[in-house]
Amino acid sequence: MRSHIATKGIARAPHRSLLKAMGYTDREIAQPHIGIANSANELIPGHMHLDNIVKAVKSGIRMAGGTPMEFSTIGVCDGIAMNHRGMHFSLASRELIADSIEVTATAHPFDAIVMVPNCDKIIPGMLMAAARLNIPAIFISGGPMLSGRHPDDKNKKIDLVTVFEAVGAVQSGKITKEQLLEIENAACPTCGSCAGMFTANSMNCLTEAIGMALPGNGTIPEPMSERIRLAKETGIMIMHLLNNNISPDKILTKDAFMNALVVDMALGCSTNTVLHLKAVANEACVDIDLNLINEISEKTPHLCSLSPGGEDHIEDLNFAGGIPAVMKELFDHDMLNPDCITATGKTVGQNLETIIKKDRQVIRPVNNPYHKEGGLAILFGNLAKEGCVVKQSAVLEKMLCHQGPARVFDSEEEATKAILDNQINKGDVIVIRYEGPAGGPGMREMLTPTSAIAGMGLDASVALITDGRFSGGTKGASIGHISPEAAQGGLIAIVKENDLIKIDIPGKQIELLVSEDEIADRFSKWEKPGPKIKTGYMARYAGMVSSAGNGAVFKDTLQEIKK
Repeated sequence: MRSHIATKGIARAPHRSLLKAMGYTDREIAQPHIGIANSANELIPGHMHLDNIVKAVKSGIRMAGGTPMEFSTIGVCDGIAMNHRGMHFSLASRELIADSIEVTATAHPFDAIVMVPNCDKIIPGMLMAAARLNIPAIFISGGPMLSGRHPDDKNKKIDLVTVFEAVGAVQSGKITKEQLLEIENAACPTCGSCAGMFTANSMNCLTEAIGMALPGNGTIPEPMSERIRLAKETGIMIMHLLNNNISPDKILTKDAFMNALVVDMALGCSTNTVLHLKAVANEACVDIDLNLINEISEKTPHLCSLSPGGEDHIEDLNFAGGIPAVMKELFDHDMLNPDCITATGKTVGQNLETIIKKDRQVIRPVNNPYHKEGGLAILFGNLAKEGCVVKQSAVLEKMLCHQGPARVFDSEEEATKAILDNQINKGDVIVIRYEGPAGGPGMREMLTPTSAIAGMGLDASVALITDGRFSGGTKGASIGHISPEAAQGGLIAIVKENDLIKIDIPGKQIELLVSEDEIADRFSKWEKPGPKIKTGYMARYAGMVSSAGNGAVFKDTLQEIKK
């Protein structure tokens, strides 16, 4: 066993003595050592309760003959970090999480590992670490929170995005501050990852779809006892994976990533999944070209209309059969590879043999989808030679093709102020630049300006483009991840006020309608701005990070993809 390098033989007596100082018995020391990466804290609603999940995981490990060894990781709540300096650090925390787990699980040589995340950057950070370590690994999330109920209509479900949009509604005089407070108090009624198909739930669902978690991981609500039972089963199953030498390289194959992308398109997941799947694929030495995402999206219908693009929430998806029911519908139409091995120890096809589709409205059939194409689209053009991403399933039909004058801002704060001060006109294309991985630094999420646009009723007439990124809760013609970013000399850096920008989402095109001579003249006068953060981790991060098109991973970790 891998742990024997620290526990077996005469020379390891001091090591065993230290383990005994913590109360471990000879039997526990001799058994397989199973690491548990626990991201519990009192900072994030999705992580407040993870100690209870970990207790259940430990029970499962012990039942199956292993020795659980828990350690902690950091985590950032994107909602609380939103729209201030803290958001610079959110995406950047992903690399710290991956590195810290690699360090811990190498210095303390676990035989296998259980990852316990629940929210945005923690999930992909742990997936990156699992691929990097390549010891048997399995995931169990904390589960989604339940949706709230609107204070004026108990039949209307609400969530965190409702609160963000209500801020814009107050600014435009549609509701009062007192009504905002009532919505604020009702929108997030339980612990768990926020209730819609935002980034956290997108990644938890895709972790299940790619095969690194047991069925139910992505959708069983946090308050349900079924979640605790799943955690115990996860603890038991990691021992099965260890005994059968099923490591991440056997699960995280090219076909498994293709399956995950198909499910991504069917669910209408967050645009952030593009960043994170690229980053995980990089660690697994799998090539995911952005053009491939368009190819899959064109072939995969959008089957689930979940918040922010629709009325349903993760609890509704769970009661309809969850990710297995979505995969069953896709599998029945030959859209998935059935031979991929998963964390159950079985193949995708074997997992789906007995699955029942319980609600044909929450999970539409392939021949009656919400949209004929998948949830995401990658756009290319002179503004984004390396691509950019939009959640097309959350864009109003009239905004799928749009041309308008640019309104240019060099930060999220400037743009948000202009929106809330009613300085944006119908037809405008808001441009927010110097918010990319290096220029931000940290590629801040921008739920505040996009929600303000929606809350003020402008999402039917205003587009927003940025080299930054959006929350999974963003809807409307919000186009992010523009690459190359402004700080790296991308064309977005020289866009001027009132330049015409043409967006064609069905045609996968985005263009700045300015002559080549004018573009060359502007670049000859352009000077790269100095860094926004000059000290500490983010200063180092800005110099190390690659483009969004590469998943915003560190340049020195970009893998040479296996041929």
